[in-house]
Amino acid sequence: MPALACAQSVTLYGVVDSGVEYVNHIGAANSSVVRMNSLSGTVPSRWGLRSSEDIGGGMKANIVLESGFVPYSGVSNQGARLFGRQAWVGLSGSWGQISLGRQYTMLFWAMLDPDILGPNTFGSGSLDSYIPNARADNAIAYKGKFGGLTIGATYSLGRDAVDAGPSPAGTNCAGENPADHSACRAWSAMAQYETGQFGVAAAYDAIRGGSGAFAGLNTSGKSDNRLSLSAYGLLERTKIGVGWLRRDNEGSPAGLRDLWYAGASHDLTPAINVAGQIYYLRYHGNGNRAMLYALRGVYNFSKRTSVYGTAGYINNDGESGTQAVAGALGAGGTHSRARERSLSRVRR
Repeated sequence: MPALACAQSVTLYGVVDSGVEYVNHIGAANSSVVRMNSLSGTVPSRWGLRSSEDIGGGMKANIVLESGFVPYSGVSNQGARLFGRQAWVGLSGSWGQISLGRQYTMLFWAMLDPDILGPNTFGSGSLDSYIPNARADNAIAYKGKFGGLTIGATYSLGRDAVDAGPSPAGTNCAGENPADHSACRAWSAMAQYETGQFGVAAAYDAIRGGSGAFAGLNTSGKSDNRLSLSAYGLLERTKIGVGWLRRDNEGSPAGLRDLWYAGASHDLTPAINVAGQIYYLRYHGNGNRAMLYALRGVYNFSKRTSVYGTAGYINNDGESGTQAVAGALGAGGTHSRARERSLSRVRR
């Protein structure tokens, strides 16, 4: 009987993004620092494997394994996970895709296009660190695209199994607790409509607490909820984006807060792009607020290699002895701060 051998193709991909930054006017001491980024300059450094196999009947089996790392030391990010950015397997067809594993929540997909600077170090993550890290362990996800409409949802049985923060219980928020079935669960949902010229999206993201969880969510009765409304438009050489994110963290005395943002990206030439964004964060329970301004210029040597420079300025304003943003754009403080840097980025 003849033997049949089959080989499934796997794509290896990645990005290396590194450089040097200068931060000044840090805190009450008005100090400064020169350093290298540990997470992101413009995009987080990462490498990954992905594969898709046709299994018949109009369906495909898909896998993604993606690892984030620190370029200057080689250490893995996302709590030192090997594949901390993504690790999932799924089935897809004309009806959409169902996937299982560590993966992005729907908040990530809803804000991907409207948030112009995205994971840039002078970006939305400076005001809400969850935004560029909106992913969950133990997650079941569905996403389907029907014409211009995309709908999706995720449900996590234990949103973070790695000890990535203060944790007297020895776990960040692994869930799967037989004594408390709602502990450390998480869910998200999204509806998005896109054409060739614009897109609008709405998303809701909720994470529940548990014993040992960070951000004050030390019981399953507390949750951290985000509602996002956003839109983007595409012109010939320009992209604009706007959005609003309301966060209600029941584990934080700060409580309800709103984040507004607006930005644009413009191709001056095929090789040169400039982008800028403004963010405004306001707390409801007190007078704390923050304004963040960021501007970036990119020169592309090729499709895979570019250099860029970024400048950011943040102003924290609020009640005496408090601050709107702890650690934004640097090592913490209560006063306005600015930083500039020149970075190189290599894509493979």
